[in-house]
Amino acid sequence: MKLLPIFSVLVMLIYSASSCTNKAKPVKKVVPEETMLEVYEEIKTPFKYGVVFQHPDTTKLIDSPTIFRDDGNWHMTYIVFDGQGYETWLAESSDLLHWESRGKILSFTKDTWDANQKAGYVSLVNYDWGGDYGVEKHNGRYWMTYLGGNTTGYEAGVLKIGLANTTNLTEVQLWNTKNTPILSPEDDGIRWFENKTIYKSLVIKDTLAHTGHDYVMYYNAKGEEDFESIGMAVSNDMLSWKRYGADPVITRKKGICGDAQIAKIDDLYVMFYFGAFWKPGAFERFACSYDLINWTDWTGPDLVAPSESYDEKYAHKPWVVKWKGTVYHFYNAVGDQGRVLALATSKELKND
Repeated sequence: MKLLPIFSVLVMLIYSASSCTNKAKPVKKVVPEETMLEVYEEIKTPFKYGVVFQHPDTTKLIDSPTIFRDDGNWHMTYIVFDGQGYETWLAESSDLLHWESRGKILSFTKDTWDANQKAGYVSLVNYDWGGDYGVEKHNGRYWMTYLGGNTTGYEAGVLKIGLANTTNLTEVQLWNTKNTPILSPEDDGIRWFENKTIYKSLVIKDTLAHTGHDYVMYYNAKGEEDFESIGMAVSNDMLSWKRYGADPVITRKKGICGDAQIAKIDDLYVMFYFGAFWKPGAFERFACSYDLINWTDWTGPDLVAPSESYDEKYAHKPWVVKWKGTVYHFYNAVGDQGRVLALATSKELKND
């Protein structure tokens, strides 16, 4: 009888310890306003440097830079529209300010599902803010998702996501595109906001396993209501993808939200993206997340907006890096110089 109270106390202690051990740390789903303001102050780029890149054939339209670093140099993939459709090219720079086009890496083909559209975006770029911006391999190869389709014209027809790969990241050669689409608006189980067409995609590594998968893809897509939102998919092998969640992660339910790029600042993820037509023009925005899944949208000023003759129509489609203390915000500018790539920075560089 004397052992009963002792036994009871032990049970209570064990139960209490177990409860403390198993208690899950609550997930922060909303980023506080003061944290959003701190991020804005870190990433803002009030100084417009100007146009930094045009395609050698200036009659062609260019778009959607993806910028990374390899062997001590900066490299950029960008897409070119020539009237038939999109192809993907490679450019190089030593200083992020002066770029030289090197050649084509995704091209038109015959009688394929992606014959006339191949707009590519390099996958698995290091997204640590101020990091090395290198590109990681998967299964010994480099990877690129691309907007693909067989209809001629500007983003014409039903667009899907394809997957290309190569063993040499910066050599000017055509990447392997012998595949079927990895995501399509014609898939079974398609979601309401993506059942018409799919546009630009970004693939990153989920290094902390927030989603329970190795890789995360963000992509903008259009449904029957004709607005673009940013959705999410996940994969463990880069080849097979499944959609994540029932709804977009970013949407205004009008106009466009698209072209996501991710940076990680300490324990916070920052999504750069562009908005268009839910207010006049096209402009650069951002959102923040603790888990890559739940995003808090910034409600303050645009990161970049039209203000100069070269971006007076659109200032959109971001790629942002921090390098040696300076933030470089590349964007697609549409104005009196056509469709070109422009740069805004956190410091005044014109007189350097």
